[in-house]
Amino acid sequence: MCSERLVHLASASPRRRELLEQIGVPVTLVRCAVDEQALPGEAPADYVQRVTRDKVVAGVAAAPAGAVVLAADTAVVLGDRILGKPGDRQQGLAMLRALSGREHQVMTAVAVAQGEQIRLELVSTRVRFRPLEDNEIQAYWDTGEPEDKAGGYGIQGLGAVFVEHLVGSYSAVVGLPLMETARLLAGFGVPCWQSR
Repeated sequence: MCSERLVHLASASPRRRELLEQIGVPVTLVRCAVDEQALPGEAPADYVQRVTRDKVVAGVAAAPAGAVVLAADTAVVLGDRILGKPGDRQQGLAMLRALSGREHQVMTAVAVAQGEQIRLELVSTRVRFRPLEDNEIQAYWDTGEPEDKAGGYGIQGLGAVFVEHLVGSYSAVVGLPLMETARLLAGFGVPCWQSR
């Protein structure tokens, strides 16, 4: 581990924890619940930043005093529509059909806070899917992988075979933009692997 500074992660996502551990950041989970419903007329970039800010504020309230808290949120955006986690098979298949042969954006906001000090960055990545056959869409859903993923796919898993082109941060599509995260953490005195 790169530092004795423990980061309190305000996220239940195992992928975010794995990404932080990948860059040598010791983490512990802090539980917090926030309303993740989009507000009427809210732009996707505003939505993902608001939810991330709400998560980090809730994380600070739940963590020990003086703790460094990290939160993030990811939104898959097709046109101006946010594709959340599919509620059921029908919704999941519809999402994958909508993404087939098209480009979408994955917006991930990450925030780091200590006390009342908060720093937040938004990273947007363009992802293009190749055209998908209906039988492979159904077979993919049947693997169970898409059920808890924004947009109904996981780029770090089987869903990678659908990605024709990506411009931006791969790790942000997984759920945490590592370059920006490392920079934010360094600003709070939490170095990563290179500062051992």
